[in-house]
Amino acid sequence: MIAPPDRTPLPREFFDRPVLDIAPDLLGRILVRTTPDGPIAVRLTEVEAYDGPNDPGSHAYRGRTARNEVMFGPPGHVYVYFTYGMWHCMNLVCGPEDTASAVLLRAGEVIEGTELARKRRLSARNDKELAKGPARLATALEVDRALDGTDACASGETPLRMLTGTPVAPDQVRSGPRTGVAGEGGNGDVHPWRFWVANDPTVSPYRAHAPRRRSS
Repeated sequence: MIAPPDRTPLPREFFDRPVLDIAPDLLGRILVRTTPDGPIAVRLTEVEAYDGPNDPGSHAYRGRTARNEVMFGPPGHVYVYFTYGMWHCMNLVCGPEDTASAVLLRAGEVIEGTELARKRRLSARNDKELAKGPARLATALEVDRALDGTDACASGETPLRMLTGTPVAPDQVRSGPRTGVAGEGGNGDVHPWRFWVANDPTVSPYRAHAPRRRSS
């Protein structure tokens, strides 16, 4: 008999560690989004690590800005950014304050509130695609900039919370280059900082960085 996933909230100490220790350890953990219509829960299957000022792929590489301010705050908070003028993506802040490291939540399996996620992801061809990619995950959970700075470790009511879940066995964790990252930050030999669950159908396909063409 398979034991059900552990619903104990992850403590802040879990996130107060080096980002490269935390990222693979987030696989199999559960993110719960509380909405007025009910909860939606996602089992994380793919993440990417970003190491602040030490990482040319990080939003914090060139320092603190109004956009990335949350990354410099305490661990366990949610950093949400808007990209390509249409999508939101969410991260979990790691390490001590002022280090600005974070883990991008790239994909997961919706395990609760599937009907609610379907209403937000009408273009999904099946349930495996509901949160298959960082923008899709944020859309399925109705996450936008209004939730930037949310404490996912807070006691009491909170719109986003991380639960212990069922950690993935080390031999089932894969790693490789980060998706869509340009320059040195996208070099998988230097930064193999995308982690995913082997053979999981909810993991998004890898795509190398492709420069956006400006319309004439």
